[in-house]
Amino acid sequence: QVQLAESGGGLVQAGGSLRLSCAASGRTFSNNALGWFRQAPGKEREFVAAISWRGGLIYYADSVKGRFTVSRTNAGNTYLQMNSLKPDDTAVYYCAATNIDYPSSDSTAYGFWGQGTQVTVSS
Repeated sequence: QVQLAESGGGLVQAGGSLRLSCAASGRTFSNNALGWFRQAPGKEREFVAAISWRGGLIYYADSVKGRFTVSRTNAGNTYLQMNSLKPDDTAVYYCAATNIDYPSSDSTAYGFWGQGTQVTVSS
């Protein structure tokens, strides 16, 4: 069974940092673009960041640009370093894998999703 599992979420004060990890099992995603999305209570899921299969092409949402950094391994694990966190960053964060090799901000391009990890930023 193919699974993606996020870890590293938690409670942090505004201005703090967290590093999310996403590990794949059941298969590797070495040739797939990977992405991070988030969903806050009462809001739709939104794009956060995405990285191509070789890591040479990276996209960020404007709201996180300059604060978040996405990275990946050749095996298809991905990480999201989140700095200067704000209360508005509070959400469940999901990692996802596409069936293509280039990144996308469109959630419909992603066929594999993790269960999510909660990030809460207190003011």
